[in-house]
Amino acid sequence: METARSSDDEIEPTAADEDAPVGAGDTAPPPRPGWRRWVMDTRPLRHRPFRRLWSSTTVTAIGSQLTAVAVPKQIYDITGSSAWVGYASFAGLLPLVVFALWGGVVADRMDRRTLMLVTNVGIAVTSVLFWAQSFAGLDSVALLMVLLAVQQGFFGMNSPARSASVARLVPADELPAAGALQSTVAQTGMILGPLLAGALIPVLGLPALYLIDAVALCVTLWAVWRLPALPPLTEGATGGARRGGWRDVADGFRYIAAHRILLMSFLADIIAMVFGMPRALFPQLAAHTYAPWGEGFALGLLFAAIPLGAVAGGLLSGTFSRARRHGLMVIAAVVAWGVAITGFGLSLNLWWAVAFLALAGVADMVSMVFRGTILQAAATDDMRGRMQGVFTVVVAGGPRIADLLHGTAGSLLGARAAVAAGGLLVAVSTLGLAVAVPAFRRYTP
Repeated sequence: METARSSDDEIEPTAADEDAPVGAGDTAPPPRPGWRRWVMDTRPLRHRPFRRLWSSTTVTAIGSQLTAVAVPKQIYDITGSSAWVGYASFAGLLPLVVFALWGGVVADRMDRRTLMLVTNVGIAVTSVLFWAQSFAGLDSVALLMVLLAVQQGFFGMNSPARSASVARLVPADELPAAGALQSTVAQTGMILGPLLAGALIPVLGLPALYLIDAVALCVTLWAVWRLPALPPLTEGATGGARRGGWRDVADGFRYIAAHRILLMSFLADIIAMVFGMPRALFPQLAAHTYAPWGEGFALGLLFAAIPLGAVAGGLLSGTFSRARRHGLMVIAAVVAWGVAITGFGLSLNLWWAVAFLALAGVADMVSMVFRGTILQAAATDDMRGRMQGVFTVVVAGGPRIADLLHGTAGSLLGARAAVAAGGLLVAVSTLGLAVAVPAFRRYTP
């Protein structure tokens, strides 16, 4: 295993050491000198197992976005109805929620590497089936919705195991840096994937998007196969046979309720996403408030601004990934998100609006890094899978609830007023949490 180093330029550890899961006794090297302390902290990539996991995420970050574009595009081409696109989104949400919760339990009860292999195979097979039905020209919305539901179920099972494995692959002091690396890749995929899809559809056709995603998943399978075994460290809290059932899901929620730091991290995310994610109002704002800049141009900028800000935050994550007051960092980031969203709602100029959304993206990156670190560090290993399952549900469900709330508020109050009010509510509510639970703002792992 790796030990402390005097600088990042020293010789890497042997392959045998790198391939082993990282233990708690690993220590951190001193801070990097000069400008290097400001840019992305890449220390976690020195650990070969994490490097393999991260590389698999890098490959699939774009591939998964190709399918995310292809499915609604194909459904709209078949039906000519945006309503059916919405129905398909819900068809994918329900199995994602159910299997993310159950998958978190399973990730705590079996070898996480094995679970990732099985679920990645399932995701790859459904991608091949997506390609087959599109190539054959079946034009069946029902089939597309079934395949989407199945694939989202496999993803729900996969995500907790993947996320919960990180704490076994890097030292505890490198968890924020590891989170920044993974989140930056995911946000980059959200930008490049749709752009690549738009460029490839006229050239290669819709079926090619599914096929490229399937090939990318094969690369992921190889990377996961090369990971070390990640069996449970203990028999778990049950002390007996591993049930892996819904009682264990309930145990996970009870665990969150009993651990105030974990509960506050989830509440902060829910507040930020439910009250402060205004994407449902982007089309209305582009069509009215920012129409002088061109509706399509404005809409594209609005959707791209938050991911672009998040990527910028990730590339400069050396400025914050070594902070010790993790609870305070979450509070500051969520308040900053709320303030930035409020500024966006008050902006009549498109470029100011984009700037505020980009700042919100930076704040979101900081929040993601430290909320993820808290989940990894504050939970015991036999609970990390369940914590990540709940995290997946919050991340997937929060923005969809926000779409409903902002869409309704926008029609009643007007788009700009609804956005500004939501951002202000985020900032005030988060500050209220900080005052009510001082242990959270003082939390240091």
